[in-house]
Amino acid sequence: MPTSQPAFFFGHGSPLQAIEETPASQLWSACGAELVDPRAILCVSAHWFVHLTAVTAMAHPRTIHDFYGFPAALYDVQYPAPGDPGLAEEVVEHLAPAYCGLDVDSWGLDHGAWSVLRHLRPAADVPVLQLSVHASIPLAEHLALGRRLAGLRERGIALVMSGNVVHNLARLDPAATAAGSDWAQRFDAAARQAMTTDPQAIATLDAHLDFALASPTLDHLAPLAYLAGLAAEEGRTCEVLLERLEWGSLSMTSYRLSAEGDPRPR
Repeated sequence: MPTSQPAFFFGHGSPLQAIEETPASQLWSACGAELVDPRAILCVSAHWFVHLTAVTAMAHPRTIHDFYGFPAALYDVQYPAPGDPGLAEEVVEHLAPAYCGLDVDSWGLDHGAWSVLRHLRPAADVPVLQLSVHASIPLAEHLALGRRLAGLRERGIALVMSGNVVHNLARLDPAATAAGSDWAQRFDAAARQAMTTDPQAIATLDAHLDFALASPTLDHLAPLAYLAGLAAEEGRTCEVLLERLEWGSLSMTSYRLSAEGDPRPR
């Protein structure tokens, strides 16, 4: 019988986290111990932001270097985890009746996935699938999709959501290496309050006073809604693993699905 697996949301920040030791990368390494005999890892990354919901279904997903202007050493990084086309079909069926398709050649593993996984599962020895973030739906619908992930952990699939609660590259402050602007602090705190007390309230963050600054596009915030939806469906809350703001407008705050609560879907 598969071992029940954990579920996380990680603030992934710069791609350099993949090759540097930082508070975030140290956290990812530590969390790797929680993946005991996983059947697979399913990632929801901010960087596969397209106008449909799809699951990667290739046997050998490529490592995508979806950035520019970084040191050559970063472009040399490969994360050669296998895929699992059969499991991809199972995930699509699990998400029904929500429409979800199979992607057999257009994507792979982007840096929102492999920069984290390189620390979380450095051996790259279990299949990795990615679930896209639908660019045309609101937070509430991402939350609903997250609810449909309930049950996958009991099938041995670890869930890794990767983005940033606050992500505004246009407002980066080079002087604020480990601090956040007032508006960033307020929004991060509102998300933290929801995740730790009433995860389904994440769906209302788009009405927050600081939403437009904190999330000018939904790509990096939406993965949080998948963990929130899963928690709401399982009658759980989430625990804060890392509470950190950087560069004025970037949140690295990260969460784990709580072990406490009613494990029965509701």
